Amino acid sequence: MAARAMWKAVVVFGKEKIPVKLFSALQDRNVHFRLLDAKDDAPVKQVMVNPETEEQVAKENIKRGVISTEGDVVLLDEEELTALEPEASREIRVLHYVPVGAIDRRFYRRPYYLGPDGSDGQYAALAEALEQSGREGLVQWVMRNKSYVGALRVHQGYLLLIALRNADEVVSINTIRTPKGAEPNEREVLMSQQLIEMLAADFEPEQYHDEYRERVLELIETKKAGGKKVTRLRQRRPAKPPEDLADVLAASLNQEKRHARR
Repeated sequence: MAARAMWKAVVVFGKEKIPVKLFSALQDRNVHFRLLDAKDDAPVKQVMVNPETEEQVAKENIKRGVISTEGDVVLLDEEELTALEPEASREIRVLHYVPVGAIDRRFYRRPYYLGPDGSDGQYAALAEALEQSGREGLVQWVMRNKSYVGALRVHQGYLLLIALRNADEVVSINTIRTPKGAEPNEREVLMSQQLIEMLAADFEPEQYHDEYRERVLELIETKKAGGKKVTRLRQRRPAKPPEDLADVLAASLNQEKRHARR
């Protein structure tokens, strides 16, 4: 099955503009569990509840705010937050070219593939030039109302875009206590080097997999085959629409009466 593009953009460096398609380089392989009612195995949903009154709060009555350490509540509305969003753009703008390996791996966040979008010649030329230069691009772009900084490099002839973390997200190594004690002697270092060489190997990612996920999927299939703890969701009948305004008012009145009794 062919990969599906999640976004279209233009790589911009100098006066050059190369149309590209962006594809996710990762896929979600987690087993997603549903929360069920123990009485009838019906799926349950989360609701917003006021902890003081224990009453459910409707979506239209929910605000956004930040509570400070002093207990002050700062309210923010959607219009204010929208006004702060970066200006929409389809450009992946190259800011600089840096040597490959210059970007600390701690800053890596998420990889994306960039494929050509009707620009095969320009695309191939950029990929080849970048490969031969021994450099990678430091780029910036806006996607879905969020600004990103990333690394543009080449992987097996394709352009690879890696979203990077911001500097204040990465914890400094200086927060870790410096090792104390005597300096390691030559014999200790030599033994460690020998152990390293004994375990030396090429990286083969297909050898590493989520064993817990595989055991969960196997358990699910076993239970399905044996019919253990397997139920079918009941099809809910759609509510019959009220015939006139009187029915609507009566339904609302009954709901209020039930609420008052509770």
